[in-house]
Amino acid sequence: MAKEEKITRIGNILFWVLFILGIIVVLWVFLGKSPTIEQALLILILGMTIKNSIEVKGLKSDFKNLKNKFNSLASDFKEHVKHK
Repeated sequence: MAKEEKITRIGNILFWVLFILGIIVVLWVFLGKSPTIEQALLILILGMTIKNSIEVKGLKSDFKNLKNKFNSLASDFKEHVKHK
């Protein structure tokens, strides 16, 4: 497994754990009044932030691949024009 896949998998696991924990804490606020709503929201926001950062990282790697393919296409085109 590649390093990026491991990071993505760990990030997804962290997101789901924090998301489920956030839902539990929100329910706890409405049923038991123990934690504050700010604490519950903080857990949910932290989970969503982790998820967004992982998605941005994936988009960056996709952009790098696209950039490399475009550069190789441009160099192939330059060679083709040069030989005409």
